[in-house]
Amino acid sequence: MAKHDPALSQLFHALSDPTRRAILTRLAEGPARVTELSEPTGLRLPTVMRHLSVLEEVGLIATAKDGRVRTCAIVPEALAPARTWLDEQRSLWEARLGRLEAMAMKAMKERDR
Repeated sequence: MAKHDPALSQLFHALSDPTRRAILTRLAEGPARVTELSEPTGLRLPTVMRHLSVLEEVGLIATAKDGRVRTCAIVPEALAPARTWLDEQRSLWEARLGRLEAMAMKAMKERDR
């Protein structure tokens, strides 16, 4: 069985929710207040805060509080483990597909003889 990385699992869990992905998409434009992030979701503030908590726990966002205003910012380098894993998977499957293609070409040549 493949090695299990709990941190990577948590990262993919955080990215699995469409609301959290929408929040990250918005934060890619620049930092935003929590109230700004909650408006397009149609969710209540406590629900949005739970989503932000999940994102913050895995390090995808950082928050800062100034008085009563909490501002969030994306931490793009936190996506590096997911990118690394996906790149490894891509390499693995490209190699497998290359071997399959070579095998199919060999079979076609033998059939044509």
